[in-house]
Amino acid sequence: MSGAQRHTEPLDVHLIAVRDGAAGPEVLLSRRAGDVYAAGWWPLVSGHLDGPWEDMVTALVREAREESGVVVDPADVRAAVTVHHRSPAGDARIGVLFEVRRWKGTPEVMEPDVRDAMGWFSFDALPEPMVAYCRAGLDAYRSGARMAVHFQETGDPIAYDRSVDRLLLIPGPRGRGAVPKRAVRAFAEQTVGRVTAWTDVSWVREESRVWRAGDAEGGEWYVKIHQNDRFHHREVDALRSWVPGLGAAGPRLVAADPALRAVVLTAVGGRTLHGAVHPPEQQRRIFHRIGRLAASIHHSTPPRPAADNLPLARLERHLAGALPHLAPGDEEFIRATAERSTGLAPVEIVPTHGDFQLRNLRWDERAEDLYVIDFERSEPGPAVRDFVRLSDAWHGRPDLFQALLDGYGRRFQPEEEAQFTVLSVLDAVSGIAYGTAHGDPELVERGLRTLTRLRTEQRP
Repeated sequence: MSGAQRHTEPLDVHLIAVRDGAAGPEVLLSRRAGDVYAAGWWPLVSGHLDGPWEDMVTALVREAREESGVVVDPADVRAAVTVHHRSPAGDARIGVLFEVRRWKGTPEVMEPDVRDAMGWFSFDALPEPMVAYCRAGLDAYRSGARMAVHFQETGDPIAYDRSVDRLLLIPGPRGRGAVPKRAVRAFAEQTVGRVTAWTDVSWVREESRVWRAGDAEGGEWYVKIHQNDRFHHREVDALRSWVPGLGAAGPRLVAADPALRAVVLTAVGGRTLHGAVHPPEQQRRIFHRIGRLAASIHHSTPPRPAADNLPLARLERHLAGALPHLAPGDEEFIRATAERSTGLAPVEIVPTHGDFQLRNLRWDERAEDLYVIDFERSEPGPAVRDFVRLSDAWHGRPDLFQALLDGYGRRFQPEEEAQFTVLSVLDAVSGIAYGTAHGDPELVERGLRTLTRLRTEQRP
């Protein structure tokens, strides 16, 4: 121990009672009154443990009943966030906040000598004044963090003041509601202001990390950390060059930090098309829009002269990783396809998305608008490159392929069809190798399905 005596701090329990309101989730707050600390201000329903014989959950259930009259089943109590707080006077305490979404009874003021109001408030329209300690706990809860520090300094107001916000979120383990590391949070907040809610929306297959960031005014952005410098520079270059030409169909780059490999992007609408189910007629409309979007990407800058840039250099490495899963004859077909590719006529080079597939396309059902995201694999290449990963979605549906071509405005040229076959084979082998190494059976299956289809199409 570094001190002369062991330091002890009181422990508080706080009830985050949440219900669905007309404009979104609402939280229960009560207003303090009478001869009490912070009279006139709004905190959560909260209290202290009665003694060493009472555990935190038992104390929360008791405080909920005593202050609001609701009966909470301990089985419905969920851990939310723990806050280590120090007041402006220098007193410290530990606050443990619990989320509850089910209870019996209607909340009402049960202790009129210390409370004079109780009500439901939207998280985006919290009342004022609020106790800064309580507001810090709610902000930490909304961010998805499991632990936070809120150490106020001498002279700080007891009421929440955005200009004197001492909340420090402690990142958790990856994949468990973790928030970005401190440097990334500082970069994001320097760009867009105070972020009150972090939601990890990273795609399970990728090493790059993505968070949705929101503030108290309802603003929403996306913060992305790329897994390597190459992906960072590709995405930033695309966002600064041809993506603005897509208008509202793509996000806008708000800020980039190459040292952190981080970007802040505006949000786009819609929901991912990956796994979505639509009626056939609507599917055709969607694929027509996908074709139009692909044309916008490929026409965003003038084409460059034809070049031979098929990615054959990595074939042997990917083939070695894919071999255990290949069917008899697959390796011979792959090598024969690669060998024939050396005699193909080169095609014009245009901007390409590089990962143009349903999971990176978002569809707004109401407005029937299409959006595209994730440009870290963007680079100049043949236009057909952008249809390789999409082809699995139209397989067996010639009507969807025709709708795509109608939207695109033209059919593939013979030299493009030949390159499309080679690129599809190479992408299938790469997907099988990557899926094998990273435990992704869906990616392996898609690659095997592509090889089977291409081999069938090549037979006399």
